[in-house]
Amino acid sequence: MKAAGKTRTSIAITATALCAGLYAIGSYLTAYIPSPWGFGQFRPAVVIPSLFAVIFGPVPSGVGAALGTLIADSVKHGYIYEGSLIAAVPGNFIGFYLFGYIMKRFTWGRFILASNLTLTVANLIVATLYVFIFKVLYLGQLALQFNALLFLVIGLTIWWFVTMLPFVLLVTPPLIRVVAHAFPAIVPEDVKTHSLQEEMPKRTFSLALLLPGLIMLLMGIATSYTAFGEFLLNLFGALTKELIQLMFYGSGFIMLVLGVSVLVTRK
Repeated sequence: MKAAGKTRTSIAITATALCAGLYAIGSYLTAYIPSPWGFGQFRPAVVIPSLFAVIFGPVPSGVGAALGTLIADSVKHGYIYEGSLIAAVPGNFIGFYLFGYIMKRFTWGRFILASNLTLTVANLIVATLYVFIFKVLYLGQLALQFNALLFLVIGLTIWWFVTMLPFVLLVTPPLIRVVAHAFPAIVPEDVKTHSLQEEMPKRTFSLALLLPGLIMLLMGIATSYTAFGEFLLNLFGALTKELIQLMFYGSGFIMLVLGVSVLVTRK
């Protein structure tokens, strides 16, 4: 019994270190692609802690994601980056701990739920802490009205969500199946059963992409043809308003195309 406990601990420590290292490398590769506001990174590497959450549970994925994002941000800036410590570390830990907790009992439906809930909660935490605590209180920057700061938080959350969700939904499931097939001894039994023997619910996966895509397109139309566009123009200026508009249209179109592709693709 003691040997088994030591083995599980060793696996958890190894998984945490591996998750942190892979996430740091993957995050750094896209660290210089910003949001329309000039900060907030494009990060498809979230597939890595998502995978570890399914296979190894909440602690390795949560701690690994927190350490990985700190390493990537600090390497990018050349020092221990305070913004990462204040915002990205707690957001990533809470988000991927939540992901792993939901996935303690694996089904594809729970995976879709965990993906949407985690990306919403984690990104909202990071955006809120980064804007209000790091930028405003810690650095004394962003001399904007409260409604502009609030929209900035919402905008960053949307940016991260729509740029991360397609990767988590479309890339992570094949990775889960590969790991379950290649390393069955370390994969939980329910993950092996559902990932290798059950067909993924294409309609549910498709809707998980189509609905956010439709919302993004509607937001883009509102930006173009309603007073919402004038509101953004007054808050952030013409260039940022155009980039936000591009974000809405681009992400909406891509997610709609991906959603339809999932629905019509044969097994």
